[in-house]
Amino acid sequence: MSMSSSSLSSTMDAPAEDQVTAALRLGTPEALDQVRKLTDVGAMTRILHECIAYQRALELELDNLLSQRTDLDKQLSNLQKSAQVLDIVKADSDHMLTNVRSTCDLADQVSGKVRELDLAQSRVNSTLSRIDAIVERGNCIEGVQKALETEDYESAAKYVQTFLRIDSEYKDSGSDQREQLMASKKQLEGIVRKRLAAAVDQRDHPTILRFVRLFSPLNLEEEGLQMYVNYLKKVIGMRSRLEYEHLVELMEQSSGNQSNVNFVGCLTNLFKDIVLAVQENSEILRSLCGEDGIVYAICELQEECDSRGSSILKKYMDYRKLARLASEINSYKNRLSVGAAEGPDPREIELYLEEILSLMQLGEDYTEFMVSTIKGLSSVDPELGPRATKAFRNGNFSRSIQDITGYYVILEGFFMVENVRKAINIDEHVPDSLTTSMVDDVFYVLQSCLRRAISTSNINSVLALLSGSISLLGNEYQEALQQKMREPNLGAKLFLGGVGVQKTGTEIATALNNMDVSSEYVLKLRHEIEEQCAEVFPTPADREKVKSCLSELGEMSNSFKQTLNAGMEQLVATVTPRIRPVLDSVGTISYELSEAEYADNEVNDPWVQRLLHAVETNATWLQPVMTANNYDSFVHLIIDFIAKRLEVIMMQKRFSQLGGLQLDRDARALVHHFSSMTQRTVRDKFARLTQMATILNLEKVSEILDFWGENSGPMTWRLTPAEVRRVLGLRIDFKPEAIAALKL
Repeated sequence: MSMSSSSLSSTMDAPAEDQVTAALRLGTPEALDQVRKLTDVGAMTRILHECIAYQRALELELDNLLSQRTDLDKQLSNLQKSAQVLDIVKADSDHMLTNVRSTCDLADQVSGKVRELDLAQSRVNSTLSRIDAIVERGNCIEGVQKALETEDYESAAKYVQTFLRIDSEYKDSGSDQREQLMASKKQLEGIVRKRLAAAVDQRDHPTILRFVRLFSPLNLEEEGLQMYVNYLKKVIGMRSRLEYEHLVELMEQSSGNQSNVNFVGCLTNLFKDIVLAVQENSEILRSLCGEDGIVYAICELQEECDSRGSSILKKYMDYRKLARLASEINSYKNRLSVGAAEGPDPREIELYLEEILSLMQLGEDYTEFMVSTIKGLSSVDPELGPRATKAFRNGNFSRSIQDITGYYVILEGFFMVENVRKAINIDEHVPDSLTTSMVDDVFYVLQSCLRRAISTSNINSVLALLSGSISLLGNEYQEALQQKMREPNLGAKLFLGGVGVQKTGTEIATALNNMDVSSEYVLKLRHEIEEQCAEVFPTPADREKVKSCLSELGEMSNSFKQTLNAGMEQLVATVTPRIRPVLDSVGTISYELSEAEYADNEVNDPWVQRLLHAVETNATWLQPVMTANNYDSFVHLIIDFIAKRLEVIMMQKRFSQLGGLQLDRDARALVHHFSSMTQRTVRDKFARLTQMATILNLEKVSEILDFWGENSGPMTWRLTPAEVRRVLGLRIDFKPEAIAALKL
């Protein structure tokens, strides 16, 4: 009993000991403790075998290490020899270090000596320079005095400049010399100012240039610039005043002859004087204050432009009585709304418009040139550029231009309206033309006025005139276009006694042609205005404003087309009643044909030729008096009427297969003939009729599936599935059951 329990205990402990032996690491102190704890013989045996194997591995490793002993001994011997060499190298290195240190100390001593010599030399040079400066200053003082005695002011100015340069370098010596020189400088400044003022009074330009150039060496550049620019202003002002006074004399003497008074020439001369003053004096201006001097001169001379230029414009507005004229135009508009009235003469207004345009263009070109001149300067004070530009855009002259622009818009608007109305009132037939005189005249007036408005380079003027032109086209002009088509009993007048009346037909065709050509002219006018505005107005904001107005102009083209379509339908409505009897007779024609009847129809056409003859008789006589586009539209509207009427008639008939062939032949004859009457395609007009003929030609009902759905190929079916079944039902030999069974 005890043996069995002992055996059971050993059996239960065996797995735990197996885990211990599995984790055993031979050669470590922990392994010995674990071996002592073993109680199982099998585990001990396994550990024993592992220890033997471990011992053998250690012996092999030991043998391997012992085999390397000879090589290790040799290497150790070599290292001992190398150690002796290293001792020698260390001794040599110490010796070299000692030599380098001594050399370094010597170099420090030499460089110190050199620095002392350099300092001494620089002091000597400074002393020599100071001595030279003292001598030179003495020479300058002597030279100034002698130059002043001989009136050689250029040399005197150079001596002063030299002294001032030397004095700025050596401020700690020569105070007596400085006082002497400053006294001479002050004397020279007084002489230069006095001589310059005298030369300015005498307009002695060479002398003025001589003394202005002396301000730079005296460090008086800004004063010199101011005096010289003031001189230029006086010269320009005097010349402009003389021109202006001459202009006033001509105004007083001209009485009725207004052509002698040349405001444009007067303003041109003012601008020319200012531009030449800047260009011809740019060198002296640069010598005084660089490019800033040029900008200063431009700004100062602009004041003269503001003064003299605005006076010229105001005198022009007074002379032409533009304020009174604008008031008369506004009053005329008010009187016109309540009854007939007589306004200013448009021919006189046109003369004023050309003058105003020239004055505005002059101002814009001058301003643009001067602003671009400022922007073209590279080394200008950043604050001067914007200030100069503002001076040009906000000065008195600019305000006068704005005033005259306001008058221009009123006059141009009046001129445009009156001439358009005149063109409408004197509208007449033009020989060898498809339109009346009104169309070309009206659009010529609009084109001329809008071109003139764009030439002003004023966006508000362009927008105002564009708006006015759109209003004219949409109201009075469109009313004139529709006037002929609104006449009562137009159809009766067109076909008097059953025959087309050539005079009435020409009048109607011309009215429709006016609408067609006007629609094209509007688009051309829009394209031209858009191109010109893109060149004149580069800013996105201005372009957007113009684009908005031009879109309204484009809508006018659509409005004219709608008016044209309505008029064309009205014309067609007078023609179709003369074709309807022939179409109604088709209802009596049988399509349940035998072979004999089919063959007879081939020789004796039952209705197609009569229909085509009716169309030719009632339509083609209008072709010579219609535009190509209008005649095509006219023919197509007639075709629409015929095709729709034939579809209705054919849907009420019964067909044999030969009847279907007959319908196909009739449809082809119609397509062929109408294709020769118009430049546009007509096949789509007869597409439904042709497809009906195709269906009625089938051998049996199921053949429709060869042409339907995925099998349709390039053909697009215009008939719905319900209409296809209905057409199939027109065949006398097709059974309704077969038709109903179709899956379309």
